[in-house]
Amino acid sequence: MTSRYPILALGLPLALLGACGPVTSNRGLETVHQPVVQRTDYAIDLTTSGDRLAPGEASRLGGWMEAMRVAYGDRLAVDDPAGHRGGAREDVAAEAARYGLLLSDTAPVTTGTVRPGMVRVVLSRTTASVPSCPDFSDTYAPNFTGRSGANYGCATNSNLAAMIANPEDLVRGQPGAGGSDPSTSTKAIGSYRRAAPTGAEGLKAETTGNN
Repeated sequence: MTSRYPILALGLPLALLGACGPVTSNRGLETVHQPVVQRTDYAIDLTTSGDRLAPGEASRLGGWMEAMRVAYGDRLAVDDPAGHRGGAREDVAAEAARYGLLLSDTAPVTTGTVRPGMVRVVLSRTTASVPSCPDFSDTYAPNFTGRSGANYGCATNSNLAAMIANPEDLVRGQPGAGGSDPSTSTKAIGSYRRAAPTGAEGLKAETTGNN
């Protein structure tokens, strides 16, 4: 009976040491929690009359866009099997202009085919989020290696994903200007140097009236 106790006594410290191990190990300064950008396509089929939208279809499109809360960052495109470059496309562009949007040149691939006599308007919407946050997996774990915490970077990147107007900028960014003009960057410095010192005109005289 006595031979079992040493084995049990050794097993308990091993289990405790195993529970103290770090859940995640991030030895760098870059957070492992990065924004994830996802795109979702929504579509509505509209009836045409000739090369334009049928009567009432523009209003239906406007109601759909209002219900979808179309805003900056969304992309609209027209899938027209007939290949009309005007007419129906112009009617859709007029509705998109109410939200400050322009139509994309090409429409993304969607499920199903567009029936003859109809056009498909595709709304592409991107969202950004950090699905791995918050991460409190190592809240009670000791840190003997100077690594970053499991929740490190969650606040910054979650706020960035929530505030960015166009989530696609997190993937591709915006193209910069082709060149730079040194005179533009030195305007502020020139204005600062040409300004007169605040004390150049002496102290301002002030008088107090007798009440």
